[in-house]
Amino acid sequence: MMQENEIQPVTPRGRIVKKIWGFLPVLFLIATIILIIILFSVINTKKTRMAEAQAKALANERPPTNVVLMQLSPTVIRDRINLPGVIAPWTDLELLSKIYGAVIEVPVQEGDRVAKGEVIARIDPADYRIALDAAQASYQLALANLKRMQTLFAKNLIPTSEFEKVETQVQTTKAAMDNAALQLSRCTITAPIGGVVRRLDAKAGLLLNVADPIARILQIDTVKAVVGIPESDLATVRAIDTVELSIQALNDLKVVGRKHVLASSPDNKARLYNLELAVANPDGALYPGMFVRAEIVKKVAEASMIVPLYTVITRNGEQFVYVEENGVARRRPVKLGILEEWRVQVTNGLSPGNRVIVEGHRNVEEGRKVNIVRILSDTAGALP
Repeated sequence: MMQENEIQPVTPRGRIVKKIWGFLPVLFLIATIILIIILFSVINTKKTRMAEAQAKALANERPPTNVVLMQLSPTVIRDRINLPGVIAPWTDLELLSKIYGAVIEVPVQEGDRVAKGEVIARIDPADYRIALDAAQASYQLALANLKRMQTLFAKNLIPTSEFEKVETQVQTTKAAMDNAALQLSRCTITAPIGGVVRRLDAKAGLLLNVADPIARILQIDTVKAVVGIPESDLATVRAIDTVELSIQALNDLKVVGRKHVLASSPDNKARLYNLELAVANPDGALYPGMFVRAEIVKKVAEASMIVPLYTVITRNGEQFVYVEENGVARRRPVKLGILEEWRVQVTNGLSPGNRVIVEGHRNVEEGRKVNIVRILSDTAGALP
């Protein structure tokens, strides 16, 4: 409601002037805010310029940083996986008794190397020799009877059925004699394969039943290195034929394993597929149970730019290295590829001939003067 003493303009021009006059405080406030913002922007710009100038002046005033450089040249790098494994015997054979009898001799001991066919144990053959003698006598009697019957049959003095019965008796006694001879031969137990006697159950005087254990023989002239392969690396392993192995118990002895079998299904809850590698072991230096490390090469990158991993600096999500150009440090953003031990492939950002700062890189900045202490030709001298 208008105040009673307020004078209202009666002309259009007067009313316009009155409205403009009423907006003046608001316009003044907006203009003041805009002016303050402009002043702050100008001040910040000047501060930034002054800071940059001071940093540049300070950089020029500071002495050059001592650095070691590595001059890049194309190098081979390999994408490897290193997996644990274990040595297993090529054949693990459990030797069982095939007959009943008492052990009378055991000419070997646990740990002995035996050749194929070498005697492991002997069982008392007396009962089996008697059985063979009896079977041989029955066979000879049946043969003599057959000869008499052949003469009578030729003269048609006996029927065919009786002659066939005698022939059958000869065959039966012959089979019994052969079986008795086989049983007697089984009294001498020999090694079916060459190897090492891992366990010897047979003892002199021990009474054996059929299928009782006699010995356990391990064939180790060739052994197996069994390595668990993750599902993600199956495709790579299928394409390889040989794998380099390191035997930890033999001062990291390097041997080569030839692919023998890759399991078609995982062997445990970790979903690892067993890869069996054949490894020659002529001197017997490799024992079952030894741990190994398998170096499997997944990919080979030829003519790559390689730098020590520790030279790559990560800051605000960006990776970069420092290179030396005309006596000053220059920052180079890079993209990384294959990692092999402490070396890394740079797929983008560097080229042959670039001189990467490998020591002192943490103490330099863009444009900082550097003092070159040493120049390396490859990563061999840039060990971390």
